[in-house]
Amino acid sequence: MGGKKKLGLKQMERMQRKRDEESKSKEKKKEKAAPPKQRRTIDVVTPDVKNTKIVAEIRKMNVLTPYAVASKFNIRISTAKDFLEQLEQNGVVEFASGNHNIKIYKPIIA
Repeated sequence: MGGKKKLGLKQMERMQRKRDEESKSKEKKKEKAAPPKQRRTIDVVTPDVKNTKIVAEIRKMNVLTPYAVASKFNIRISTAKDFLEQLEQNGVVEFASGNHNIKIYKPIIA
């Protein structure tokens, strides 16, 4: 009745060659594989709010989001949120916009 038809000799040879080439290419890829990348450790400690260099860097930025600050100072996003709140309390930045998920600040130019 129905079912898959038998392959011809040519078709079987082609499939066998294709499998052989694939297995050879996989072996070559395994040999050429680069060593795994090292993960960068991210600081958990909040930067010093009273450090003049850090405050100067903050004032250069147009918009301050937790992601932007975390990327700039190589800290975690949760730490960056706390850092921005401390800066707001010290009067370095002011709240511009946002909701419960993200807060956007802008620097106060003095």
